[in-house]
Amino acid sequence: MKKHRILVTAVGAIVGYGIVDCLRLGQYNPYIIGTDIFTDAVGQFFCDEFITSIPAADDDYPEFLVKLIDDMEIDLVLFGIEQEISKISGVRECLGESVQKMAINKKPLIELCEDKWETGLLLLENGLDEYVIESTTDFDYSHCKKSLGDTFLLKPRRGRASKGIVTINSEKDFNFFGQKMGDEFMAQKIVGDIEDEYTVSVFGQGDGNIINSIYLRRKLSQEGATSKATVVFDESLEIATKRITELLKPEGPTNYQFRKEGDRVFLLEVNPRISSAVSIRAKFGYNEPDMCISHYIMKERPVSSIISKGTAIRYIKDLVIHS
Repeated sequence: MKKHRILVTAVGAIVGYGIVDCLRLGQYNPYIIGTDIFTDAVGQFFCDEFITSIPAADDDYPEFLVKLIDDMEIDLVLFGIEQEISKISGVRECLGESVQKMAINKKPLIELCEDKWETGLLLLENGLDEYVIESTTDFDYSHCKKSLGDTFLLKPRRGRASKGIVTINSEKDFNFFGQKMGDEFMAQKIVGDIEDEYTVSVFGQGDGNIINSIYLRRKLSQEGATSKATVVFDESLEIATKRITELLKPEGPTNYQFRKEGDRVFLLEVNPRISSAVSIRAKFGYNEPDMCISHYIMKERPVSSIISKGTAIRYIKDLVIHS
C-alpha cells in the first residue's frame, strides 16, 4: 500500500516537530517531508526527507509551496507556524487545486482570529458576551482605569503566543507602552490568574459541530508555548467551547484559550490551527495530524478520541549527531 506523503513545515519549531512526533505515533505511518528556513532545524532528523524553505514573508512563498507539492507529490501539507497559514490563506484563490492538499481553516475565520478585538466584538454581537473579557481601544488612561481597574493589561490586537502583553499600573507606563504599540492595541481587564488557564482543542466539522475535543489546564513557558498540562473534564469549558464553535464553524484543528475566574469562563483567543501542545495532546489520545489525514486525504470522519487522564511536563532534551 502506498504511503501518504505528508509535508510538515517549520520542523525546527515546537509545533512543526510536534506534528512530526504525532505522525510517528499515529495509525497511518506516512512518509514525512519536513521543511524549515534553517538548515540546522532539529526536526529534520525526525523526518524521512528535509528541504530548506524560503520564509513565509517572501512574496514567492505561495509559489514555492505549490511547486513543492507538485514536485514531491505531496498528499497533505500540515503547517507548523501561523505566518505561513496567514500568507497562504490570503492568496488561496490563486493556488488552484493545491489548496485542497493543505490542512487550513476557513479564510474568514483566519482573518477574524488575527484580531482579538474583532473576535470579541463578534461574540458580543451574537449573544456570547459572558465569555468576553471587558476591553477597550480608547487611548485614555482615566477611562481605562475607571472601567478596567487600577491594574490592567495592554496587549497587541494581533499578538502571538502571549507576546507583547504588559501590565499597566500607572499613567506613565500606559503612555509609554501605548505609544509604542500605536493604534494596534487594546486595554483589557485582568481576570483570573495563571493557575486557571486552559487550552482547548477541537476538530471542527465546518458546520458548527465538533468531531473531537480535549481540555487541558496549562502553564506557559517564557516562549509562550505550553510547558505543563493536565487533562481536565470541565462542564463549563465544554459548554463555552460548544457555543463558540457553533458560532465560528471552524473546519479542522482549532484551538481556544480560556481563563476561569470562579465559575465564569473567559475567552483569551482563538487559534484556527494546530497549536504548540499538539504532541502533548496526542499522548493523551488526541492526535490532530492523524485526524487531518482521515479528514483531508481519506475523506472520512476522524474516529472519536478516547482521552486518558494525566499530566504532561516538557523538558529540554539533547539530540547529538556524531560526525
